[in-house]
Amino acid sequence: MYEIIYMRADYEPWWQFEGWEEHIQERKVFDCEKSAEAGLSELISRFRQECEHEAEKDGKFWAFWNVKEVCYCEDCAEDLQLFHGLIVMKDGKPHPFSKK
Repeated sequence: MYEIIYMRADYEPWWQFEGWEEHIQERKVFDCEKSAEAGLSELISRFRQECEHEAEKDGKFWAFWNVKEVCYCEDCAEDLQLFHGLIVMKDGKPHPFSKK
């Protein structure tokens, strides 16, 4: 089973800090790799239109952000960048799609 997870947090999705699941906004579940790839492509296209910046890591994590999209951190006493993160999961673990 494949999942595409959309999270929104003040760090990139590849960090997966303790409690990262609390930042999940949406989960999309797919039965096969082909449909999961199509779902990921759709989300990537959407965030490319909405966000100014993008980063990818290991073929299983994507981060999108706009410089002015921030949240205030009380403990830090400063603004932190907000990231829209996508994670490809297979059987509950981050996993890249197989190379063709």
